Amino acid sequence: MSSFEPNKCHLRELLIYFFNLKKSAADAHRLLVETYDDAALSERSCREWFQKFKNGEFDVEDKERSGRPKVYKDAELEALLDEDSCQTQKELALILGVTQQTISYRLKSLEMIQKQGNWVPYELKPRNVERRFFTCEILLARHKRKGFLHRIVTGDEK
Repeated sequence: MSSFEPNKCHLRELLIYFFNLKKSAADAHRLLVETYDDAALSERSCREWFQKFKNGEFDVEDKERSGRPKVYKDAELEALLDEDSCQTQKELALILGVTQQTISYRLKSLEMIQKQGNWVPYELKPRNVERRFFTCEILLARHKRKGFLHRIVTGDEK
């Protein structure tokens, strides 16, 4: 079998082809399963699409769904992380009343990653980069000032 993965529209167009060949929905489903295995539509979906075709609806694109689109407030999530960056995704989901998967997507969009149990930005802010650079300079200067022998403990000192 080829590595081609059909999308929904492709499969629906094939259903129109089978419908025009006067095949039944069950036959169309069987042919799709033979060709595409797991990527095929379910038999129920095939029956529903055949019913639409019988009613004269041949548009294979998904229609807009009614209802208000979901709005996620990143500010609430950021405020919770500022308050306590050790919270798990599950705890954050319970507090915000959404699923854990939603929290995972929002954290990825905020470019946050969990390091040693804390949620931190994936990329350092310029202020944090400067702070790390300054700390490294201080440590290098201290290393140069006090040589290796100065740090050796001999054990015979009283």
